[in-house]
Amino acid sequence: MIFEFELSDDDGQILVKMARNAVTEYLQNNTRINNKEFNSRFNIDSGIFVTITKENSLRGCIGYPLPIKKLSNAVIDSAIAAATEDPRFSPINPNELNNLIFEITVLTPPIEINVEKYEDYLSIIKVGRDGLIVENKQCSGLLLPQVPKEYGWDIEEFLAHTSEKAGLEKNAWKDQDTKVSRFEGIIFKEESPNGKIVRGIL
Repeated sequence: MIFEFELSDDDGQILVKMARNAVTEYLQNNTRINNKEFNSRFNIDSGIFVTITKENSLRGCIGYPLPIKKLSNAVIDSAIAAATEDPRFSPINPNELNNLIFEITVLTPPIEINVEKYEDYLSIIKVGRDGLIVENKQCSGLLLPQVPKEYGWDIEEFLAHTSEKAGLEKNAWKDQDTKVSRFEGIIFKEESPNGKIVRGIL
């Protein structure tokens, strides 16, 4: 899969800082930052996820799997939602800001993987390259490309955990009526809270 646009390391720094600034402004003043200066630079439709961690533990992660918003708007909306609306966690307190690490993942559009038998997924999906979306009826779950690397999962474990993320049985990916899609991501993250921003390597 090839990205339709390039993001430099400088772009990555701007985007991560935008995510942090959006959360800081919203938590401290209950207002949304003005992103007019970023609109021309990031005037591209793209899926994106913002991940917030604290002391190596997930604190919030929300985003847009599909390119339905301009990148500049999607970063701000996802960052605020990750900090305040992730149902798995309580909203972030402003006092936590200096202990948080911000990470963004810019996504390629997902592509459905068509297979004749479920075993074929194992030769198509690549850990360290692909993120996955598993869908069945009204249920959908997504895991980013970096997740299986972080947990040391193989491809079957990755598929099982993505199925469970969708609220399905772990073997749901083997069912004929289950749809599996893959995507790739460009990652930028802080090395430490409010610290140096680097490009993530999968």
